[in-house]
Amino acid sequence: MNEVSGGKEGSGAPLPGLSKRRLAVAFAAAAASDVLAVAVTLAPPVEWALDLVTALVLFAVLGRRWLLLPALIMEAIPGMWVFPFWVLVVGAIAVTGQIKPKH
Repeated sequence: MNEVSGGKEGSGAPLPGLSKRRLAVAFAAAAASDVLAVAVTLAPPVEWALDLVTALVLFAVLGRRWLLLPALIMEAIPGMWVFPFWVLVVGAIAVTGQIKPKH
């Protein structure tokens, strides 16, 4: 049993509550946001609004995942747009699912 996602490793099954379609939509939204962030770099209020909308979309698609909050914080730091945090976080959620504390 895989302790991180609660399922069998290599089973290829989607994560509980996350269909392949939801993950695809989340990846598309994250990639679009990371690409648009480069274009609006010189307008910080627009960049912040883009990040807030992206976080809301990802919360709507993926549900309440605590991994989205650090990405929102990192995206708010000036100059950090060079790293595709939204795509990295959605990838982390796709790979690990919901991280559960060890008992």
